[in-house]
Amino acid sequence: MLLVTGITGHTGRYFLEELIRHEYQGSIRCILRKTSNTEMLDESNLKIEKIIGDLNDERVIEESMKGVETVLHIYNIHHSPIIVKNAIENNVKRVILVHTTGIYSKFKEASEGYRRIEESVFELANNKDCLTEITILRPTMIYGDMCDSNMSKFIKMVNKFRIFPILNGGKSLLQPVNARDLGKAFFQVLMSPSKTSGKCYDLSGEKPIKLIDVLTIISGKLGRKTMFISIPMSVGILIAKLFKVITLNRFDYVEKVQRMSEDRSYSHLEAKQDFGYTPMPFVQGIENEVGEYLKNKESI
Repeated sequence: MLLVTGITGHTGRYFLEELIRHEYQGSIRCILRKTSNTEMLDESNLKIEKIIGDLNDERVIEESMKGVETVLHIYNIHHSPIIVKNAIENNVKRVILVHTTGIYSKFKEASEGYRRIEESVFELANNKDCLTEITILRPTMIYGDMCDSNMSKFIKMVNKFRIFPILNGGKSLLQPVNARDLGKAFFQVLMSPSKTSGKCYDLSGEKPIKLIDVLTIISGKLGRKTMFISIPMSVGILIAKLFKVITLNRFDYVEKVQRMSEDRSYSHLEAKQDFGYTPMPFVQGIENEVGEYLKNKESI
């Protein structure tokens, strides 16, 4: 029995597409919200069992673990420790956790919480009585369609503004990963337990790309002529600090602004070697997403 969280979410549904495409024969149990759209699950012809509940309720997790051999936890890194705890208590053989490369950030707000979560997971897994194998997958910035929370924002902003301010000339490196590639990776890891159990993998896009080049490509795909104006990082930080003071600390964007100067590109070589991970070029992925945006605009 395979237990999956987040199967109807952004990356989860691309994993579901892989299960369908490969005609997965095993039994699948999914934890779902009452409001989840299950149409794709219902039409999948897979052996699906639905558990309606909230992952904030540990009783739901406890009940869902019974008879499970493998867990793929896609939804929300903050639930990982409780997922692993219950998996160990129920003698689950293997847990695959989807985390984030945000753990590598040099800024405290962006990484400290993620580090604590992984420390908790490793502490549980390193117990001498633990027989559960842990695999951790760390995607970079996820994009792929207009329900992502990254490139979709850039697309909307570039389409709206002819003059676009950008911190530090947009020199920082990104390596965005398409949700479709993640769906494939999740399936490949699931089907390669001997090679991937007990390991951690960074899942990034094909190659690093500067932020300014990301925005320029988006502008081109939109058919816009955008003027990008470089703003010194020091000015951006000053504005963020002033905004924090004016709002009496209700809105603190200082670290978010600082992170705009931080390179967020990570090698996926180990994933390529172990399970053949081959992400698509950014130009291809963003063309699909911009196309979706323009199609939706035309239909309004």
